[in-house]
Parts: sequence; C-alpha cells; structure tokens
Amino acid sequence: MTKSIKILLLLIGLAVAAFGNPGAPFELSIIPKPLHEEIHKGMFTLNGETRIVYFAKNAEVRSTVEQFAARVRTATGYKLPIKDGYEMPSANFIFFDYVRDKSLGEEGYRLNIDRNRVVIDANADGGLYYGMQTLLQLFPPEIYSPKAMRDMKWKLPCVSIADAPRFLWRGMHLDVSRHFFPKDFVETYIDMIAMHKMNVFHWHLTDDQGWRIEIKKYPRLTEVGAWRVNREDQPWNSRDQQKPGEAANYGGFYTQADIKEVVKYAADRHVTIVPEIEMPAHCVAALAAYPQFSCSGGPFTVPPGGIWPDSSIFCAGNDSTFAFLEDVLSEVIDLFPSEFIHVGGDEADKTAWKHCPKCQARIKVEHLKDEAELQSYFIKRIEKFLVTKHRRLIGWDEILEGGLAPEATVMSWRGTDGGIAAARQDHDVVMTPGDYCYFDHYQGTDAYEPLAIGGYTPVSMVYAYEPVPESLTT
Repeated sequence: MTKSIKILLLLIGLAVAAFGNPGAPFELSIIPKPLHEEIHKGMFTLNGETRIVYFAKNAEVRSTVEQFAARVRTATGYKLPIKDGYEMPSANFIFFDYVRDKSLGEEGYRLNIDRNRVVIDANADGGLYYGMQTLLQLFPPEIYSPKAMRDMKWKLPCVSIADAPRFLWRGMHLDVSRHFFPKDFVETYIDMIAMHKMNVFHWHLTDDQGWRIEIKKYPRLTEVGAWRVNREDQPWNSRDQQKPGEAANYGGFYTQADIKEVVKYAADRHVTIVPEIEMPAHCVAALAAYPQFSCSGGPFTVPPGGIWPDSSIFCAGNDSTFAFLEDVLSEVIDLFPSEFIHVGGDEADKTAWKHCPKCQARIKVEHLKDEAELQSYFIKRIEKFLVTKHRRLIGWDEILEGGLAPEATVMSWRGTDGGIAAARQDHDVVMTPGDYCYFDHYQGTDAYEPLAIGGYTPVSMVYAYEPVPESLTT
C-alpha cells in the first residue's frame, strides 16, 4: 500500500460511520458535520448490478460522475456502468441530478439513500461533487483501497442529508519552498483537501529557501533559486551556510507544464489554487538568482535552513524591482485562473531599507512617514498592477502595517487581531491563526513526536476552531 493511500485511509478512518462497529450506537460520522441529517431504517447495497446515472446533457457533471465511478470500481471490482438519465433503471442506481433550491447555494447538496436508490441533488456541479464526497464517507473505509476488496459487502445506511458550506473560502496551505514536494504528492494533497469539502489550495511557491515555479523570462530563478546545499542532517535553525565551491543540489521546481497539469487536476476536484509569490521579504532565493533587485547588490546564496532575523529584501527604491515583479506576476497570472494572488508581505525586516539611498529617496519623494509606510507603498503598487490584470491581492496580516492597500484581502496568521482590524476596515479576511491552524505544531506529547516548531495543536482543537471573533458585529 502506498504512503498516499495509507494517509487517505487514516483520514477517512476518522470519519467512518459507527454502523461499522456492531457495539456502537448508530450514528453518522461525516467530516465536516452536515447541517441536517436523518437516519432511516434499512440499507442500500451496492453490487455488480448497480448503475450510475446522470443526464448526459449536463456535460459538466461528467467529471464528478467519472471520478466517483473510478474510485468505486477500483475498490469493489464491479463494472458500474454509467447511464444517461433517460435510461433510468427502476432500482439499484446512484443518481446525480440538478435541482433548483436557493437554500443550497452553489456548493450545497441533498443526499437521499433508501433501499432501492441513492440520489444526490444540487444546484451546480460543485454541490454534486461534495455530495459525492459525503457518499464515499458513508461507505466502509475500504472504499479507498487501491485494489479490489472482493469479499466486502458494500452497504450504505438509508439517510437524508442536506448540507451547504458556511464559508466561501475553505482552504489548506502547503509550503513547498522550505521543502520541495513532487507533483504526485501535491495531487494527493489536493485529493485530501477535496475529500474534506475544502475548495482552496494555497500553494506557497517561493520563499528564502527555494523558488519553485518556472518563470520563462527569468530562468535563473529556477536554475539558481530552486537549489541549495544539502544540510538535511542539521537542525533547521542552525545549518551551516553554503561554502565557496560547494554544490547546491537539494531542491526542485515545477515547470509551467507541471503547473498547468496541477491546476487542471485541482479544478476537476473543485479546488482553486491560490499561488503565493513572496514579497518584499522572504526573497533570498530570488536575490541569489538576481541580486540587482536587492538593496546591497549581493552576492547571495540560497539558505539551507532558517535564518532569523534576515534583512534581505527587495529594493523598494528601484523601479527595476517592480518591473521584475510585474513580469513574474504576469507569468503567474497566465498559469493560475484564481481571482486571488498571494504576495506574502510578512516578516519584512526593514533594516536594509533604512540604509539604502534609493529606498530613502523613495520615502522622501512619495512623502512617506517611514519604512512601514514604504512597505505599504510597495504592496499598494503591486496591488495596482494586479487590478489591471483583474486579480485581487491577498497577503499576510503584516500588510496592514503603514496602511492597507485599498482592495486587499488579509490572511490573519498572528492570532486574530489582524483579521479583526481588516474586517473593521471593510476588507475581506481569511482567518488562519497559528494557534489553531498551523500543523507544524505538536499534536501529542513532544517526546513521542517528530521535531516541531513548538506549540500544541491537536486535531480536536483545529476542528473546534470558530473563525468569527465574538468582538465583531454582524
């Protein structure tokens, strides 16, 4: 069994219905918990005669139906033919259909199972897809097996379920800069996101320790910026820097062809990818490739681990820096259809700006108060460019410093204060406070777990998190 399948089975094991345990009270365990669920008497049995049905005129539904059929065929070994709704059998079928119900929105669904049929209704294909995910959770966890489990009895409880999401943005983040993950892992990660009815994959593609996306106009970003010396045997925060003549051979990157494949893979699973291109700080990998966009001119090497504080930063007084970043973002925008482009904006040590003649001249010419307002100028200038491309800027809560860009969305990670402040200024907010949402914390006793950054965040704490602060009005 592959590592990916083991992870999937572990996750779905958390959600297996209690009817699989004869001694347990009968209840449904679906993640996330639906808004409405009723349990009825009886079971539906999937077997070799079961048919999967949808109206072929609804061509956009085909991908969802085929993904469901492929998963169930693999686990059961049954052929499970797909039929047009105009050839509806009298019984023993699973039916995906559109309805008109304002209460469901674009991503809600209804799932009804009786002894003879399974019906998933939704206003749009996104709802049908999430209804399909709930249906898979109601099967025994072996439904995720990579091979046919021919001795299994594939029974589903008779239920009525209605569900719709509370929030438009339900996401997970993956940092591939600090540690590169191959494309097949990223696709498995997207499968996990979709299985839990999340719809955003925040892909952290650049940072100090690696530049992971091919930019054709600037090939050195991946020729140089994607690689660092291998110090994986040393603690992250105390790794020896690259020595003269030492080969940088640890890393990797995604070609633009790779990116297009992953974007399509995610879209088929109703997941939008939001790329993160870090600025004005967390940019040493970029500066190692193009040091002329720094305040000092370099030279730089890609750090093999954490360096803090790190004053390396894009030069805000140099117009060529903005031309470079606009070129990069133009290629990123061509690859990602997402409405949002994440620009980071966090942990910007402004020491270099204080000593840079060009940055100090920028402060004077633009009538800025200080380096904090220079960061605000930087972010606002990037936002103006993104708006011309019909995109929206999102950044970490440090982009509040010196004044928030007019249309920016804030991702609040240093607790909830940044999110509260942005919401009170009438900006959209994504809540990601570290105490609840960062999985690089310990989830059990630290003596029995791999090294973590610190903290204690068990799954129960994550699941119980309430994103809307009590201090905010409706």
